[in-house]
Amino acid sequence: MRQLTVTIPDDFYETFISFFKHIPDVSIDENGENEVPLWQQEIVLERLKNSKPEDYIDAKESLNKLKKKYGL
Repeated sequence: MRQLTVTIPDDFYETFISFFKHIPDVSIDENGENEVPLWQQEIVLERLKNSKPEDYIDAKESLNKLKKKYGL
């Protein structure tokens, strides 16, 4: 047997799963632990769409501010 990891669009998921459930000796292990909910994806996309370049902070600068603020 072989193992396969597949990434598919959300709207195709049910069709994909229903097809493979009918194949003998196929096991489906749904790993949702790293899955970001759709509502959260939509919020992030909306924020990105409405943000301006001056709203962004460099990662190193942000870490330095956290270290100073919390003494890390």
